[in-house]
This record gives sequence, structure tokens and C-alpha cells, in this order.
Amino acid sequence: MPGNLSTPGAGVVSRAFALLGAFDVDHRELSLTELASRAGLPLPTTHRLARELVGLDALERREDRYVVGRRLWDLGLLAPVQFELRQVAAPFLQDLYAATGATVHLAERDGDQVLYLDRLSGNASVPVVSRIGGRLPLHATGVGKVLLAWAPEDVQRQVLSSLTRVTPYTVTQPGRLREQLRRVRREGYAQTVEEMSRGACSVAVPVRPSDGEVVAALGLVVPDLSRGKARLVSALQVAAAGIGRSLRVSLSGSEH
Repeated sequence: MPGNLSTPGAGVVSRAFALLGAFDVDHRELSLTELASRAGLPLPTTHRLARELVGLDALERREDRYVVGRRLWDLGLLAPVQFELRQVAAPFLQDLYAATGATVHLAERDGDQVLYLDRLSGNASVPVVSRIGGRLPLHATGVGKVLLAWAPEDVQRQVLSSLTRVTPYTVTQPGRLREQLRRVRREGYAQTVEEMSRGACSVAVPVRPSDGEVVAALGLVVPDLSRGKARLVSALQVAAAGIGRSLRVSLSGSEH
């Protein structure tokens, strides 16, 4: 249950956030009853708050169901780190797309998941399940493995303790994944072969504004990696280095 704020004394803001927190990747549309149940709020309170949130464009009503409103995404993009990262990375993502024709991903770690900050869809017909603002498992994606490889040890332990199988090719053995993460740190890139969706492979590299610190991952999704992987990795590393340099300049400028 995402929240339970039915106890007396919970503030209006807390209850509103409980409603918004009722939505997740598996619950993108909710009826009023479902919204009340998942938020842990009485039905009349849920109805009143949902009506106000619809008026503020924080929620949108579609017949008898509610979805997250556009205004929340617009506000989320203003978070300083994400906004600056997306702005700085945009031209490099365009160059990478022009050079490879592949689907391009810019992502960061959000807890034990990948949060996709930006995506450019490639020319090839490849099944890609990511979406901007969406989250996917760290262990089953190229960008996710990069972020997991440089994640704190407690995050790694948490992820390795619960490896879900997405496709028959998803790595679910903790020892095998741990070895892959060591290899990612050693070689500077990660790859997956049909681990998130059948018919899709990925390769990704870290984005660093300074030595050692990994703030994001840059990845490509292609039909296969049997040919041209070295070229894709090289293109990714050039773009990631450019993003890192631009971030460093941007961050140093904001300090003055």
C-alpha cells in the first residue's frame, strides 16, 4: 500500500501526496475507489482532494478513472539536477542519434530502479519498453547495469537480493551479476542481450562531471550487438565525455 494517512491529524498536503503516490508504473489509471484504497484515505476525502487536484492539472480525469496530470511532469523536469542534465545532454543525444540511428537513452538511478530522463527513438524496429519519466529494473537494462556498477554497496546488496526475471535471458544469479558489474567498472561499459525485452540489445556508458562520480548513464538500444559494438561504445563514450565536460562547466559556473 503506497500510503495510509487516514489517521486523524494528517495534513491536507500529506493527504494530497498520498493520492499522488497511489500511482506507479503498474497503476497508471485508478478509479476513485482504487485511489482511496491505495492512498489509505476515506472515499469522501479522496473525492474532494481528487477534484481539487484535477482543477490544478495535477490529476486528469478520463471518464471514471484518474491519471497523473501533465503539470506534475512539468514540475518534475524543473528539479535542478535533472533539468540541468537534460539541457546539457540534449545536443549530445541528438549527435549520438544522428551518428547511430539507434534509440538513445539518458538515465539516472532512483533508488533501486532506472529513471529515464530522456529518450530519442531509433530508426530500427526494436521493441523498447522505456519511456521518459518511467522506471525499469537496474539489473535488466544497459543503463541500469552501469548505474548499479557505481552504486553504493547497500544498493547493490538490495538489488542482488531480489533479481526478478523479465525475459528468459535476464540475469538472475547474484554471483553472475556481481561479476558483470565488476567487468562494467573495469571496461567502462555495460551491455545486455534481450534481458529487458526480446529482440532488443543495449550498450551503455557512465556520465561523469568529475573523476569517479557517476551521475547518469547514456545508452543505445539496437537489434543486436554481434557487429559494430566497438563503434557504438566509442560513440557513447565521446558523447558521455562531452556531457560530463559541459556539466562540469555548468556546475562550476553556478557556484559563482
